[in-house]
Amino acid sequence: MRAAGKLFLSDARRILQDVDQAKRRAERIALGKTGTLRIGIAMALSWHGMVVESFREFRRRQPDAELVLHHLLSIHQVEAVLSGRLDAGFAAAVTPWNKDLAHWDFAQDRILLAVPIGHPLTNRGKIRLRDLRDMPFIWFQRSANPSFDDQLMQACVRGGLGAPHVIQEATDRDTLLNLVQCRIGIAWMTESIRWHCPRGIVLLPVVDMNVRLPFNLIWKKDNSSPLLQNFVAQVQATKLTPRN
Repeated sequence: MRAAGKLFLSDARRILQDVDQAKRRAERIALGKTGTLRIGIAMALSWHGMVVESFREFRRRQPDAELVLHHLLSIHQVEAVLSGRLDAGFAAAVTPWNKDLAHWDFAQDRILLAVPIGHPLTNRGKIRLRDLRDMPFIWFQRSANPSFDDQLMQACVRGGLGAPHVIQEATDRDTLLNLVQCRIGIAWMTESIRWHCPRGIVLLPVVDMNVRLPFNLIWKKDNSSPLLQNFVAQVQATKLTPRN
């Protein structure tokens, strides 16, 4: 009986310890200190300073939380967040926004022209849209962000570039940059690409291209995850560190 009693006591202590650990894990999850967060990132935002600083700060504050990152077009992030496959996403503005989607605008990126080194445009003092007539363009596929494509085309028309000479379309930033680097054409790029611009490409301002692309953190309004709420709050509180 004494042996049975010792075994029972040992098992009881182990069970109580497991229950205590489970309780602590549940408390940490309820406080948003642990768990898994699934985050989408549009390729255009991969190197944006705000995204990098947000992850750095979240990792510092939430060392026990797991971040699972997915590269997705902005329009696909919206679908994934609404369906619950993602908790949040760093996406370019896709308007009109779905009524069930929350979003926070953290940047308005200026649009610049990416050209290969040595291109004749690099010798101009000021570039206007009308100067780009008949020049070959690499263009984002309209399906990637229809509302932004409309804004871009309207700005071109207003500036005298009524029908850009598009010779190739692509769905992502890296493909566009590769095609520019290979001297196949020129392309519109967001300003934050300067943080990760390939060699052989120059970014040029166009004085009458006044379109800006809003970047947003998006999440579903009824997602009550404490970890998500902590992430959103910390992103909104993140101070962007200047980068050279």
